[in-house]
Amino acid sequence: MSLLDDLNVQIFADGADLAGMTAMARDPRISGFTTNPTLMRKAGVQDYRSFAREVVAAIPDRPISFEVFSDDLGEMIDQGREIATWGENVNVKIPVTNTAGEFTGRVVSDLSGAGVKVNVTALFTVAQVERVMASLRGESEAFISVFAGRIADTGRDPSPIMAEAMTCLSSRPGTRLIWASPRELYNIFQADQVGCDIITVANNLLEKLPLVGKDLDQFSLETVEMFRKDAVAAGFSIN
Repeated sequence: MSLLDDLNVQIFADGADLAGMTAMARDPRISGFTTNPTLMRKAGVQDYRSFAREVVAAIPDRPISFEVFSDDLGEMIDQGREIATWGENVNVKIPVTNTAGEFTGRVVSDLSGAGVKVNVTALFTVAQVERVMASLRGESEAFISVFAGRIADTGRDPSPIMAEAMTCLSSRPGTRLIWASPRELYNIFQADQVGCDIITVANNLLEKLPLVGKDLDQFSLETVEMFRKDAVAAGFSIN
């Protein structure tokens, strides 16, 4: 655990299962929470507002991001203003574009200028980061979520992009970069190395935190034991 204690990057739990979120809230290593409509749908959430209010009531002391879901920029503003009323610790998630590819800078400007804490999400390029930074208004807290994990899915190393994005954010105090959509626990250490402020991590990856720093010889032996146990349990024979 000493390896985790040395990290500067904050870990936000990413999910939409209330029981799982409240369980993670008991872990002092978890500094905040994010969710999105896709995660909510997979978790079986039926009532967006009721679910969000339950989460805020259960976790009132750390940032929680809830996303607008309209495809119309004007409606996004209305939804964002409503979501912002759900709690002092709520950040309004705004996709960087709508489904037509229209940049949501007007939404970002309106909400941030009104003092709403925003989380601009689904960014993949430094150019997008620069456009979002130019759209932010006022001095309220802002997160910018770059989907490093999905960048890596394309065969690209996300680290240089994330490092350049960090440089872009330096012009506005209170704006923090999120390494979003990680694929493995090592991404936490990568995010820390490039200076990211936050990494969002799904519960299935967070469950692996006890493995950090584990003795590799012991891990090797446990893996061999697993293979042997499963072969015996399956009743395999080569005779």
